[in-house]
Amino acid sequence: MEKHFNDDNFAQDVIEMSKTKPVLVDFYADWCAPCRMQGPIVEEVATEFGDKASIGKLNTEEAGKTAQGYGVMSIPTIIIFRNGEVAQTFVGVQPKEVLIEEINKHI
Repeated sequence: MEKHFNDDNFAQDVIEMSKTKPVLVDFYADWCAPCRMQGPIVEEVATEFGDKASIGKLNTEEAGKTAQGYGVMSIPTIIIFRNGEVAQTFVGVQPKEVLIEEINKHI
């Protein structure tokens, strides 16, 4: 099940969690058409990985401080965190297979 990240829980639920398993964050906005295409893909990936990885979304309209802090200029942007740091960044809609392959590299 995908998680919902925000400015308040990001440090604990993303940075700290990434020290034990990979965390994928989909930076999106409700008004963004490509983000609406990416959303169901991220949900499928979250279901597939279960507890092996933490996968969720961060609404850039509601958590602008965090998005800005990671240099998110275009959405959707997907960032995989590992060991408390950015491990991989994707800009634009990514296919399920790419996300699965990249997360597996960090498990």
